[in-house]
Amino acid sequence: MDGNSNCHDNGCITSLETELIQRLVAQSHEAKQRAHCPYSKFRVGAALLTADGKVILGCNVENACYALGICAERTAIQKAVSEGYKEFRAIAVASDVETEFITPCGACRQVMREFGAEWDIYLTKPSGTYTRTTLRQLLPMSFGPEDLQKV
Repeated sequence: MDGNSNCHDNGCITSLETELIQRLVAQSHEAKQRAHCPYSKFRVGAALLTADGKVILGCNVENACYALGICAERTAIQKAVSEGYKEFRAIAVASDVETEFITPCGACRQVMREFGAEWDIYLTKPSGTYTRTTLRQLLPMSFGPEDLQKV
């Protein structure tokens, strides 16, 4: 799907307005510009939309001790939580990869899952095109906070 469309064969794909999606996609690419990735050179940006409409940006931040780096999606989520936000509507993820849409890594998917399974995830390309998926689609049969209540 391209950035000019918000419907597919099964009907409309999201409750977000096209203009809001496009702004979120653009902001994810802006966030990518702030990435600190001197080792991999793989820039990633994220724009996280809270339930009340605030957008919080994140970028990947690498570390010479590789295991201590953090992805853009988790940066945005941790910033949001530290600012008092815990309900999210959507996130857009951007990279410099032109040939395919970037997807969140497994660790980011699990961190996202902490805050629900039904929010929209916009996977983007540098051209501004995007496709939409949900966390439930990216992380089927997931483990979340409600599973701890089953014990």
